Amino acid sequence: MREFMNAKGVQFIEAFTPKIHGAAQERRDFIWNFMQTFTEGQFDVVVIGAGHAGCEAALACARTGLKTAMLTLNLDSIAFMACNPSVGGTAKGHLVREIDALGGEMGINADLTAMQFKMLNVGKGAAVQSLRCQSDKNAYHRRMKSVLEHTQNLRIVQGEAAEILTKDGAVCGVKTTYGGVFGCRAAILATGVYLNAQTITGEVIKSSGPNGFAPATALTQNLIDLGYSVRRFKTGTPARIDFRTIDTGKCDVQHGDTTVYPFSFMHEHVPAEQTDCYLTYTNKKTHEIILSNLDRSPLYNGTIESTGPRYCPSIETKVVRFADKERHQIFIEPEGADTLEAYIQGMSSSLPHDIQRDMYRSVAGLENCDIMRYAYAIEYDCIDTLDVYPTLEFKKVENLYTAGQINGTSGYEEAAAQGLMAGLNASLKLRGKPPLVLGRDEAYIGVLIDDLVTKGTEEPYRMMTSRAEHRIELRQDNADFRLTQKGYDCGLVTEERYQRFLKRRGDYERALKELEDRLPASVADGILRGQSLAEAGKPLSPADLIKRGIALKDICAAAPVLSWADESVKESAEIEIRYAGYLKKGREQIERARKMESRLLPDDIDYSAIDGLRLEAREKLEKVRPRSLGQAGRISGVNPADIAVLMIYLAVH
Repeated sequence: MREFMNAKGVQFIEAFTPKIHGAAQERRDFIWNFMQTFTEGQFDVVVIGAGHAGCEAALACARTGLKTAMLTLNLDSIAFMACNPSVGGTAKGHLVREIDALGGEMGINADLTAMQFKMLNVGKGAAVQSLRCQSDKNAYHRRMKSVLEHTQNLRIVQGEAAEILTKDGAVCGVKTTYGGVFGCRAAILATGVYLNAQTITGEVIKSSGPNGFAPATALTQNLIDLGYSVRRFKTGTPARIDFRTIDTGKCDVQHGDTTVYPFSFMHEHVPAEQTDCYLTYTNKKTHEIILSNLDRSPLYNGTIESTGPRYCPSIETKVVRFADKERHQIFIEPEGADTLEAYIQGMSSSLPHDIQRDMYRSVAGLENCDIMRYAYAIEYDCIDTLDVYPTLEFKKVENLYTAGQINGTSGYEEAAAQGLMAGLNASLKLRGKPPLVLGRDEAYIGVLIDDLVTKGTEEPYRMMTSRAEHRIELRQDNADFRLTQKGYDCGLVTEERYQRFLKRRGDYERALKELEDRLPASVADGILRGQSLAEAGKPLSPADLIKRGIALKDICAAAPVLSWADESVKESAEIEIRYAGYLKKGREQIERARKMESRLLPDDIDYSAIDGLRLEAREKLEKVRPRSLGQAGRISGVNPADIAVLMIYLAVH
């Protein structure tokens, strides 16, 4: 019987269990009990998922010398861009630069597969300027898959994780739905939006991951059994339209920027030839179609009850919420060089197909459009990140880490940043080294993770510059100055990248000194006259001129200044001088904040026994278990009076 089961087990069980078990869960349990397990080998780390978080996590582990396995539901979904095929954007561009500075892959991959680059917020200060690129989605997937395939210490396997195996409260393996057991010392959950995923379009609900990929249905219950608090979030995506059926003559052309710097500090230039995108608008007819069919909208008829992203609303939500607006921006963005699909940014929807067709065709330039892929909403399981340490390790199971949308975030960039940090911290721990926890004053990555593990999130979390209180210090131009040394110390930054960083830092320091050298009065006055400013009648340094509002490029055009320096060095030096006053105040604030962060709270502190703490504060502090007074002060429900009580407690204990 056993031999028969080993050879024909699944067929046998599938044939006869319906007669034995009526309930689906009982039937699955019956199959599982008879499934023959086998070993897939012993690894240091198993990464579950191969989206943007999983890719960075697996690369971080493998590149730091750990034997790593990566499980993915489908090899064709590796680094797949299920929504907008773009990288970067407001604050997100900062994350990509930081990932790159630490030795991650996203920035390099984005640069090499981009179709168009745009610097956002150029009319604002340097702190909020962010790079964005429109990516070739198929090229992005293919290149990242190739990088993973050619990485030493990394095995990629198509399969579905069903169970995290533990021993004595720590991870010891991962079992697949086919019975394969990957022994390991640590595991990283990077499951994206696939956990019990279902897509919703009008009246049609399907068990499906994004883009028609299969969902992951076996793991959620195991996570609950391990102690995770599971919740339900949703997101959505717009239609993809045959580019040949778009009348771009009715749209505004959006050209790319050719003078910006790439995401990766390993690259120097963006392509001179870039693909155009287009801008159009919704109109009164579009809004009427939507409003007259809200009863068929899953968002408004009660079909969708899960929480969606507030900062990336559907077109239905925008029309309802902003009823006073006569139109909304719609960007038409090509999805790749080898496809005719165009992404219609700003029109995500879950309306039925027939309504979608009429809605899209009401927009200028889309009157005769053919939809290749209809829009849909997608619901999925994720966890409460208050159950997670700042290292992204789960509090209840040792060496189990989470990263990406399973942590309640949205966006490729947020996912990749978490994947990198989860991978690095798993690697550091297994190698017997201290963890890497970035502060809010060190990186947007630090802000992202601290927000998640300290405040939690009740909706899909999106990074924004407004979330970073030290954003003047956390600019995208200086990400390498802030983080590359840390990445090198962790063993992830290559020697080539490190030497490149040392040269740029040295050039930057040299540039700052040279900009303090005084120019002859005649030269300085000539520059002032050229800017319609009053002459000084005395020698001035380029730094003096910059502080008077003159652009460094204009100074360099009129005087032999920094002729040896590349443009990225000039940019960083100019920002440092122009914003010197703001930077000085910001750094003083950082020092004050660091004093609170240095006041560590004992791991075994009993908050219920501390007199003076309010009940809400006790409950929140016990849930989060903050590392420091600084982190405690950022917990929702903990007020300054509670912090004062904790300070007294630390003083007497």
